[in-house]
Amino acid sequence: MFDQVFFWLSTLLTVFGAVMVVVQKNLMHACIFLLCSLIGVAGLYVTLNADFVAGTQLVVYVGGVIILMLFAIMLTGGNNTKTLAKIKIGFDLIHPMGNFKTYILAFITGAVFISATSSILIRFFRGQISQKALPFYETTVEKIGVKLITDHVLVFELSSVLLLGALIGAAIIARPKRTKWKEN
Repeated sequence: MFDQVFFWLSTLLTVFGAVMVVVQKNLMHACIFLLCSLIGVAGLYVTLNADFVAGTQLVVYVGGVIILMLFAIMLTGGNNTKTLAKIKIGFDLIHPMGNFKTYILAFITGAVFISATSSILIRFFRGQISQKALPFYETTVEKIGVKLITDHVLVFELSSVLLLGALIGAAIIARPKRTKWKEN
């Protein structure tokens, strides 16, 4: 019963967030709805017995990419006085405590986020579990670790060399150009 409710909550959060990202005209609101959608996707990964991918989804996308996008949006606003005046008017129109739609969205997002993270943390702290209370209770992190270090070590090392090459290329592109000084 819990797994079906968790699946449908995650699905609802993912689809609703994705639709709202497309519909929103405000970039900041679209970014927040993308956050909700990505949390829902992490919940779907948990129901599919892919806890490593769910944890990676939460850490990389929810914790990194969305926060980076929010900072980029906030920092590139500029000092345009017209824009700042519009923002101030917009803040004056917001209800101090939110409305029914924001409470429902916050509840669903919180339920999926807490369920996904608690499921991953319970598996982490218990280690090997003898009873399977949920169909997605078996952990995949140990299996992925063993496969990466034994069967797929060459591919793992080649991907690290590829990432190192990309990092060096980005550093070369970002480096300022040298100018030659002519002496008179």
